[in-house]
Amino acid sequence: MVEKYIGKWKMTSSDNFDEYMKAVGASFAGRQMANLARPSLLVAVDEQGFITMKAVTTFKTLEIKFKLDEEFDETTADDRKVRTTMSLAADGKLLQKQTWEGKTTTIEREIQGNTLTATCTMEDVVAIRTYVKDA
Repeated sequence: MVEKYIGKWKMTSSDNFDEYMKAVGASFAGRQMANLARPSLLVAVDEQGFITMKAVTTFKTLEIKFKLDEEFDETTADDRKVRTTMSLAADGKLLQKQTWEGKTTTIEREIQGNTLTATCTMEDVVAIRTYVKDA
């Protein structure tokens, strides 16, 4: 099921992301950088079953490597130190749960056709980031 995520994805839109970044506690400078960035997302799987997700922008490249359903340490783009678990839901959605300092946020990625939608949720704040497959 994770195979459909493999490849390069190019961001086409980002809605309400500044509010989401505020909700997770990102600094003003961090939010400014995040709002300017239009990341490409690269997803790959190696022979051992590790999934690599790389977000590439002109500012920085962030990479996480993980196995589904195994918690790992992640440093986010805004420098939060979080514990992250990635899982694949029965409906094919890729779910990312980050916890830190008693807080939790989720990023739900879903593919429909050639479009990947990332729904970022922190309490009652929701941001939607849309990507298209980059051939």
